[in-house]
Amino acid sequence: MAAMRAMFEENEKRPEFIKMTKRTLKYIFKIAWKEKKIVYLLFVTKFIAGALGELKLLLLPKLLIDEVEAISIGADVSTHLHNAIIYIAFTIAAEFLSNVLSNIGDSKLNYYSTFFDRILTYELSGKSMEMDFQHTEDPAALDQQNKAKEGISWYSGGVIGILRCFFDIVYNIALMFTSVTLFVFYCPLVLPVQIIGMGLVTYFNYRKQKIAYESFLKLGKINRVFGYYLFEVASQKYGKDTRLYDSSTLMSDRATEYGMESVELFRERATKCCRFDYRSNFANAVRDALSYGYLGYRTLRGLLSLGDFTMCIAATSRLFQSLLGIGRGIQDLSEKCSYAYQFLVYLDYPDALSKGERKVSEGRHEIEFENVSFKYPRSDEYVLKDVNIKIKSGEHLSIVGLNGAGKTTFIKLLCRLYDVSEGRILIDGVDIKEYSEEEYRKLFAVVFQDFQLFAFSLRDNVAMGRADEETNEEKVEEALKLSGLYEDAIKLDKGLDTRLFKSFDENGTELSGGQRQKAAISRALYKDAPIVILDEPTAALDPLAEYEIYKKFDTLVGGKSAIYISHRLSSCKFCDHIAVFSDKTIKEYGTHDELVKKENGIYAEMFAAQAQYYVDVAS
Repeated sequence: MAAMRAMFEENEKRPEFIKMTKRTLKYIFKIAWKEKKIVYLLFVTKFIAGALGELKLLLLPKLLIDEVEAISIGADVSTHLHNAIIYIAFTIAAEFLSNVLSNIGDSKLNYYSTFFDRILTYELSGKSMEMDFQHTEDPAALDQQNKAKEGISWYSGGVIGILRCFFDIVYNIALMFTSVTLFVFYCPLVLPVQIIGMGLVTYFNYRKQKIAYESFLKLGKINRVFGYYLFEVASQKYGKDTRLYDSSTLMSDRATEYGMESVELFRERATKCCRFDYRSNFANAVRDALSYGYLGYRTLRGLLSLGDFTMCIAATSRLFQSLLGIGRGIQDLSEKCSYAYQFLVYLDYPDALSKGERKVSEGRHEIEFENVSFKYPRSDEYVLKDVNIKIKSGEHLSIVGLNGAGKTTFIKLLCRLYDVSEGRILIDGVDIKEYSEEEYRKLFAVVFQDFQLFAFSLRDNVAMGRADEETNEEKVEEALKLSGLYEDAIKLDKGLDTRLFKSFDENGTELSGGQRQKAAISRALYKDAPIVILDEPTAALDPLAEYEIYKKFDTLVGGKSAIYISHRLSSCKFCDHIAVFSDKTIKEYGTHDELVKKENGIYAEMFAAQAQYYVDVAS
């Protein structure tokens, strides 16, 4: 009892387990009822199957043995033989029905387990795509994502795994009351022995559960890094680099390193759990010895018949199993829920940015950075400092500067992928934090340096700029023509319906770097947003293709506001103004003609250096 008291005292110190269990169960019951109510009927079916099985184990053997014993002491053979045959028939029928119902329930529940796994995966993926971009670069958020993914699947067993555990507890409670009722009438002193034995074993299991959960929390980051080295780097997009730099051995060694760290955690967990297994086995042995000794004594004294003895032996085992099942089931349920709870934590992961509700007005839009400074989360170093600039509606602005000057960060702040650390950004005189996120995103069509295309058809990659609308074929073709990709696109095997990459289609196409960049530009053009942002849009294009883009620049962006980042300063001639980033702020601002004439100016020096390079090459 001291052991049980210690367990309860420790539980009181850890109310989070109760909170996790309650909240997780509420979520699991709700989603099961909403998506597939039939699973509850299937558990009732399994409950009936279990009850038939217990009838076969507890009552029917006693009745059959009592009939045989009656015949052995000279009772009427025909009467008791007839009864024995009936009991045998009931036993066979109970066995058959129990197995049939159990198999039906298990097969259907296994199917629904996969169904619910898909539902939860959709939830997880949806959260990952919708959460603030800032979290996608946050190790803590990524670790939580991995714990959520593993916790809601094989660690907890998902919806069906948790429901199985819950209904097993309900079943064991019913079985416990059945066994207790039998003992009250036949051998009441067995009850305290069983309860004490169950208490000890439950406590030992509780300690093992605690060790397992602590191990799980440590495994989150290790498994994420291990998975990265073993699976992510094996993906197609890293194929050229891993081969040309012969880095497969390095990656395998890193995977082995983290794999061994994971193995060491499991070894430590097993070592700690082992001593509680020994204690649990010893408690079981003592329980069996005392229970069976007491039942044997009562049978020898004639207080129990052979049938009663058989039933009580079976009931002893069933009582202990039910008590142990309740205790272990509560612990397992708590453990599974604590793992699955990490999924709920991830779904409720707090926003990094405050969300407004204001709608964006239609028409022309003026952008203003007002004393903006920024440093990335978990960093004390400013990336931008005291940036001030106003971009009028319809203006074409070119942003230049050396690598690391903060150009792309400037764009991320404008798109509100991050919030400013100091100062504010205004659109039409309103702080962008006041706008609805969905409304605000519609303002921008952006092509970043590290843009991504998807293993969809070329048409879908372009049209996803307006995924909430029906695809406009004419606009798709027009966007491809403007970017210069249309002629190449119609030559593909399936035209615009050709799937990109070979991930899911062996006949998929692998676009060249320049074609990929044109596809990304097409997507931005198709979105037809009032503000166009191009971050190094011609980096992968050949000189002729680059010239075509420059020549059509006004056609591409029209009268829209445009922000253009490029290291090729010749492109700046197509813009109204140029902002030169250096030392974490805007050092120079003006037209191309103004800045190129500025004595000792940053832009003038950069332009002269590039011009000299082309002169040297020509000579």
